[in-house]
Amino acid sequence: MSTVTTSAPSHTPRVLAILVLVPVVAALALWAFAWPAARTAPHDLPLGVAGPAAATTQVEERLAQKKGAFDVRRYADEAAARDAIEDRTVYGAIVVTPEGPALLTSTASSPVVAQLLQQASADMNPVRTVDVVPAPANDPRGAALNASVLPLALAGMAAGGAVTFLGLRGLRAVAALIGAAGLVGITATAVADNWLNVLTGAWWAEAGSLGLATLAVSAAVAGLSALIGHAGTGLAAGVVMLFGNPWSAAASAPQMLPDPAGTIGQWLPPGAGTTLLRSVSFFDGAAATGPALTLTWWATLGLGAVLLGNALKGRTKRDAPKGARELSPVS
Repeated sequence: MSTVTTSAPSHTPRVLAILVLVPVVAALALWAFAWPAARTAPHDLPLGVAGPAAATTQVEERLAQKKGAFDVRRYADEAAARDAIEDRTVYGAIVVTPEGPALLTSTASSPVVAQLLQQASADMNPVRTVDVVPAPANDPRGAALNASVLPLALAGMAAGGAVTFLGLRGLRAVAALIGAAGLVGITATAVADNWLNVLTGAWWAEAGSLGLATLAVSAAVAGLSALIGHAGTGLAAGVVMLFGNPWSAAASAPQMLPDPAGTIGQWLPPGAGTTLLRSVSFFDGAAATGPALTLTWWATLGLGAVLLGNALKGRTKRDAPKGARELSPVS
């Protein structure tokens, strides 16, 4: 009597895959986080110069010596330069006055950039420095705003993952994602505005911004999962964590990151959400249209993918019995 022996499947390929994949992911994460930090410097940073043309020529020549650092924009006088800062067109301005040059900054735009401008203009001996739009007194360095990026991203990933793993589909999934994002926005605003006092804008505008940023992430996670399965959860979460978070420029400014990190970061929900929150909280909504549209596109495409994935699965289930009948043997 012979016995048939079956050999256990070899786990060697899986072990090798883990040994290769883990270092690759670690290297990618280190590059995504450390590269922008190590290369932080101004790259075409919008900076205003105000005053008579003849008087500002020397200032412009000095700034031009820092090749590629500043995108210099000329304004007629100090009032025009202040308006440009409040509209988020420039991060600061050097104003030539009869008493000497004056420096206008905005710590609400970026405390890091404000400090950089002070250092860059030190050799010009400005007679005064004015913080046109100051950061909140409870968060002068913008630490709270920077710290909010990761929790909001995690909230979005958690909501998208929960909808996926709980098996919610179609309109139920859409309603759950929108409802969760709205509650996150309200809760986060209550903490940041009412409790910590680090946000100073219109309360519901801030709540809407935080909720929209959360929805953009959660919809992307749930939408990809609906289309390609659980792998979509990891893919969307990986993009947000590895690129969206470190490239958001929450700690500085998009123009302080190396290309193309600063640009790509503003196309992703964390960067767009941070920029939108700054605009509605400190600048009365100035320059909020761009990031708001970016987040809306993410949310719309993600929710659309949720509905599309549900429709495709429904069609597959309806077609399955018909296919089974066609393949059944004739007796």
